[in-house]
This record gives sequence, structure tokens and C-alpha cells, in this order.
Amino acid sequence: MLNYYDKFQQYWAQFSDSINLRSMQSESLFSILFHFYVGNYYHTHQHIIECLELFNEIKHQLEDPVAVELAIWFHDIIYDPQASDNEEQSAKLMQKHCVGILKKTELEKVARWIIATKKHLPTKEHDLKYLLDIDLAILGSSTQRFAEYEQQIQKEYDWVETQQYQMKRKEVLTHFYHMTPLYQTAYFQEKLELSAKNNLMNSIKNDIGL
Repeated sequence: MLNYYDKFQQYWAQFSDSINLRSMQSESLFSILFHFYVGNYYHTHQHIIECLELFNEIKHQLEDPVAVELAIWFHDIIYDPQASDNEEQSAKLMQKHCVGILKKTELEKVARWIIATKKHLPTKEHDLKYLLDIDLAILGSSTQRFAEYEQQIQKEYDWVETQQYQMKRKEVLTHFYHMTPLYQTAYFQEKLELSAKNNLMNSIKNDIGL
């Protein structure tokens, strides 16, 4: 994922400047973020950049854009496909390393939002709706990017027997397909809902592309 280094660094510099981080703290956090997003196939610098690009489209609609952006940076920082508590561990790591960046209550909110990306349940929280939609935006991406995403997820689960993977993956995609609506905000419903449902249905029909 080194091809994404410059963009990843650029977005971090912009965020760091916006919250007036001291240079030493900014460099330390960047090092942590960059390191932890290396070694995966989908949960990588690319995914964070794609999330941040969408965030920049809608941040003017948010009540607390700083909290949403911090959640984006850390929401997948811990990712072990064989673990069941990645979001909880990501939230803990964020709280550990971001002391003093925001008030304690704000960090607790960000941690709760990160954990919410685990199940993507409907919420009444305005900003959380946008965060969850951004995290699922990949489902409504171009046909080419969605196919790449499916390959990346398959690689992250290459330790699972093929038939078992196909069955479980089909269950996941079918779950998302039947979510009505899939996206919780009007913005992402208009932008991505139709393409996401088409991608999901095509993948389900084609044995998830394997």
C-alpha cells in the first residue's frame, strides 16, 4: 500500500493542522496509523483514504466533523480477520493515544462510534449515520472497484476453506442487500444505494465472484 503513502500523509497533515496538534504528537500518531494499516488487504491506507475523500464531501453537513474524522482514522486500525473484537480494540487504541487531543467525553463518543462500525445498526445520531454510511460506501463503488474489494476481502480470509468462505460471504452480502435502506443518510442513499444493491445482487448471483 505504499502507493497511498503521500495521500495518507497529506490527509493526516490537514487533520493535524485543523486541530492544532504539536508536531511531535502529530508525527507520533502518524507513525502509529501508518504502521497499523500495513499488512492487510482491504483494511488499509486505501480504505482510509477512500473514507476521507467521502468525508470531505459531506463534512459541512456534520455537527462534529472533527470527531467523525478521528473515528475514520482509527476505526480499522486493529484488524485481525480471526478476531471478533477488532472494533473494540481499535477504540481502545484510539483512546490510549489520543489523550488530550479532544475532551474525554469526546474521545468516549468517538470510541463508541468506532465500535458501532462493527454491526452497522440503524441509529438516530446524525453524525454516526454519516460515519456508518462512509464505512459501507465501498458497496456502492464502481463495478471495477467493487470487484477489487471482493478480491481483497477474500485474501484477508484466505485461511478459511473455500466452500466455507463462499457460504459465509454470501450470508454477509445477502444481509446487506436486504437492509432497506442500506444507507442511513439521504446523501448516500441518492449517491450509492442503487449501485450498491446492483453490486451486491450481481455478486450473490455469481457466487460472489469466486
